[in-house]
Formats: sequence, structure tokens, C-alpha cells
Amino acid sequence: MIAATHILEQSIVVFSQNYLPISRVNIRRAIVLLLTGKAEPLSMMNVPVWKVRSPSHVIEVPEHIRLTIKGKERTWRVPPVNRREVLRRDHHSCQYCGSTNHLTLDHVVPLSKGGSHSWDNVVTACERCNQRKGNRTPEEANMPLLSHPRAPIHPTVAFAEQFWREHQNRQE
Repeated sequence: MIAATHILEQSIVVFSQNYLPISRVNIRRAIVLLLTGKAEPLSMMNVPVWKVRSPSHVIEVPEHIRLTIKGKERTWRVPPVNRREVLRRDHHSCQYCGSTNHLTLDHVVPLSKGGSHSWDNVVTACERCNQRKGNRTPEEANMPLLSHPRAPIHPTVAFAEQFWREHQNRQE
């Protein structure tokens, strides 16, 4: 038998009405959504179901639930290219050497060579790498990028991509 505290630590994946995984919630929130009719159980292949007992009810909570209500779609815009957002995207580490000290922003293709101040051309670099690269492209400086820059994506889309990646790994 599983301890009650173990069950309360579980997280449940919430799907939209269109079956898009949108977030994870704790089991308490999932129970409220199920009891109020705002969500329904979603049975997927061989996923665990937790039985939560109260003095008068036994509730089966699956690992996945689907919202039955239509929520307001929140608008999300790509954030502006600024230091804080670029550092967040690059996980506060230099994209040339991986250092986390003395970070600056670097234009992959320098502005003087026709580069732009955009998400796909700005990366985090430590002062040392930024000076070493100078006014050259990474190829000219023989300094390959650890990851290629791209604009942030909608948080729900990022969660969905991660969910399906994990789900695919479980199947293998």
C-alpha cells in the first residue's frame, strides 16, 4: 500500500480540450478539477491511477486529465531581446565555453558585418570569449557555439514538447 503522503506528492498532466498537454498540477488541484466537473479523466495506455479516499468518497485520479471547460487563451508575445531575457534563454552561461562568470552579450554576426540585434543573432558570452571573438564570426574566430540561438517559444508549447519527448522515451 502506498502512503498517503506519497500520493499527495504526485503531479498530474493537464491536457486542454484539444488534447494538448498544457501543464502539471499537484494531485490536490487535480481532485478539485475532477470533482467540480472542470476536468475529466483521460485514460492513456497503462498509466497509474491513484485512489484517494475521504470518509465518504473514493476518487480515482489518473496520471492525465483533460479540461472540459474552455479557458480564456492568454496572449503571449515573444519577449524583447534584452540582457535579462537572453541570459535566461542561455541559462546564464557562455555559449562559447560554458563559463558562468563575467557574462556579456555577443552578436554572433557582428553588427558591423550586417548582423542584427535579434534572437537568432545574440548570445551570452563571457568577457574573455567576447574579447577573443572580437569583430569576427564564430567561424572566423574558430569558436563554435555550444547551442544555436533562437527566439523563446510559448511556455505551453515548450511544456508540450518536453512532455512528448519524455513520453516517447518511456515507450522505448
